[in-house]
Amino acid sequence: MRASLRTIGAGVVLLTLSIVLGAQGQPAPVIYTAEIDGIIHPVAAEYVREVIAKADAASAALVVLTLRTPGGLVDATRDINNAIIHAKTPVAVFVGPSGNRAASAGFLITMAADIAAMAPATHIGAAHPVAGNGEKIDDTMAKKMASDVAAYARTLATQRKRNVSLVEQAVLESRSFTEQEALSATPPLIDLIANDVPDLIRKLDGRTITRFDGARQTLHTASATTTNIAMTWQQLVLSAIAHPQVAYLLLTLGTLGLTIELWSPGAILPGVAGGICLLLAFFAFQVLPVSYAGILLILFGLALLVLEVKVTSFGLLAVGGIISLFLGSMMLIDSPLPELQIGLRLIVPVTLGLSFVLLFLVTLAVKTQRARPVTGVSGMLDEVAYTIDPIEPGGLGHVRTHGEIWAATADEFIEAGSPVRVTAVDGLRLRVTAAASAAAPEAVTRG
Repeated sequence: MRASLRTIGAGVVLLTLSIVLGAQGQPAPVIYTAEIDGIIHPVAAEYVREVIAKADAASAALVVLTLRTPGGLVDATRDINNAIIHAKTPVAVFVGPSGNRAASAGFLITMAADIAAMAPATHIGAAHPVAGNGEKIDDTMAKKMASDVAAYARTLATQRKRNVSLVEQAVLESRSFTEQEALSATPPLIDLIANDVPDLIRKLDGRTITRFDGARQTLHTASATTTNIAMTWQQLVLSAIAHPQVAYLLLTLGTLGLTIELWSPGAILPGVAGGICLLLAFFAFQVLPVSYAGILLILFGLALLVLEVKVTSFGLLAVGGIISLFLGSMMLIDSPLPELQIGLRLIVPVTLGLSFVLLFLVTLAVKTQRARPVTGVSGMLDEVAYTIDPIEPGGLGHVRTHGEIWAATADEFIEAGSPVRVTAVDGLRLRVTAAASAAAPEAVTRG
C-alpha cells in the first residue's frame, strides 16, 4: 500500500511539473501594431503588406492598424484590403484616437478588416469616388466609377456581415457615420468602440471572430506582448514627399533650379538640385490627384515672366505670369478634400517669391548682355587715352591706355599729355580724336 501511495504521489508530482514546464515553454502571444496617418497611396500599401507579412511569419495573435486618413487612391486601397483578406493573422482596424476620421478609402479599409473599431468622437464614411487626374468626366463615367466602388464595398460588407445598405449610402451618397451611429446600426458597421489601442486589445480577449473565408477564430490577447512596426526611413521620406504642399514646393524649386542652370551653364548645383526636386515632384504627382491644367498654368506663368524682360509689354506679361502662377497653384490639386488642398498661406508667398527671383535673374542676364565689352577691339573703342608725344595731323604718335602704349594717328594736332578718345582700331594702330579734359595721367618715361 505504501509503495502504491508513493508511486501515485510521484506521478502527481511529475504531472504537475510537466504542466508547469509546458506552460513556461509556450511563448506569450504577440500583437503587431502599425499606424497610417495621411493619404492612402502606394507607399502606405507597401507598409501594410510588410507589417502583415511580418505578423504572419511570427505567428502573431493579432495585427492592429490605427487609421487616420482623408482618403486616397482606389488601387492602393485594394492592395491594402487584399493583404488584410489573405492574411493568416487577424487584422483589426482602429479609427483613432478621438477627433480623427477614416474617410473615403479609409472607410473601405475599415470595412475589410476582421475587427472594425473606432475611438469616441471619430467618424467614417464619405467614400464617393472622385477623378484624380484633373480631367473632367461625364455623368456616365462618373456613374460607372461610383457603381464599381459601391459594388466593391457591398462585397466587403456582405462577407464581413456588416450593414450593406449603409455601406452603399457611404459610397453613392457620400454619407458619414459617427462611432455611435456605426455601432448602433442593424447590422452594425463596426464591432466595438475602444478608447485606445490597449483598451481595444483588452476588449478583444476571448472574442470569437469570423475570418473572411468563414473560419471561426478565438482571440487570446490578455497576456500578449505588443510590438510596434514603424515605417522605414525610405517609406517615411516617400510618404512625406507625397504630401500636396511638399510636392508643390518641389515643383517650384525644381523649376527655379533648372531655370538658373539654363541662364548660368556650368553652375551644376542648381541644375542637379532642380532635377532631383522635379523628379521627386513627379513621383508625388503619381500618387496625388493632380490637375494637369494647373501644372501647365504654372509653366506658362514662368514663361511669361521670362518674356517680360525680352518683350516690351509695360508690365502686362509680368502681371499675366503672376496671375497664371497663382491660378495654377490653386488648381494644382484636384480634390474636394481640405487635407489635399494647398493653402493660400503657402501659395501667395511662393508665387510672389518665385516671381521676384525670376524677374531679378532675368534682369541681371539682360544687363549682362547689354554691358559694353571690356576686352578685344570692341573694348578699346571709345576708351580715353593720353598722348605721350605730340601727334601731327595725319602723323604718328603714341598714347597710353589700358596700361599699354599704342601707336596712334589723328586728323588734328594734339599736344603731348592731352586726353584723346579712341575712335577706331587699325591692326596695332589706334585712331584717336581730342577728348574733353580728364584726370591727369600718370607720369610716363620713354627711353
